[in-house]
Amino acid sequence: MTKKKVEEIIMKMETFFPNAKCELDFRTPFQLLTAVILSAQTTDKQVNKTTKKLFLDIKEPKNVLELWQEKLAQKIKSIWLYRSKSKNIYATSKILIEKFDNKIPDKMENLIFLPGVGEKTAKVVLSVLYKQPYIAVDTHVHRITNRLGIVKTKEPIQTSRIIEKLVPTKLKIKAHHLFIFWWRYFCMARNPKCEECPFTDFCKFYKKRK
Repeated sequence: MTKKKVEEIIMKMETFFPNAKCELDFRTPFQLLTAVILSAQTTDKQVNKTTKKLFLDIKEPKNVLELWQEKLAQKIKSIWLYRSKSKNIYATSKILIEKFDNKIPDKMENLIFLPGVGEKTAKVVLSVLYKQPYIAVDTHVHRITNRLGIVKTKEPIQTSRIIEKLVPTKLKIKAHHLFIFWWRYFCMARNPKCEECPFTDFCKFYKKRK
């Protein structure tokens, strides 16, 4: 698909979701990083439900070390893979204190050095916290971009590489949120709202479904 066509799709998505933004609740940069780590394979709704109480005690890395890993695990027990996530958050907190002066890194290579932070997580943090032009591609963004024919790939990492080249830099932050809103509220894995979709004339999924 051409860059011009992709830009048209993004602008059309914006007419449906003009206020698309990060839906994770946070007040500090560290809380954002923590919430994004927790959100892996978990809905933002469930993360927000869990962090509503958690973030009363945890605002900075030092708060995690004061809490201890096992107590942290119990506080996030409602989250999928809570034990491994508590281990990663605890380890990340130590590294942030020892190597980054309590600050969340603003570079990809430093972020992915942190336990529990992969490329997708890093892109969310860089886009939301530092307004850097990245698009985080998870399985859902991978799904809808393939459905629409923006890409033709088998793995999210392949989609990520292509999307970064196709989407104009000026639109990447906007596209980051719009792609997420599109799969979350419109083009769901099951029962997508095809009848209301403005892209049915070229959507591969719709044509196959029809």
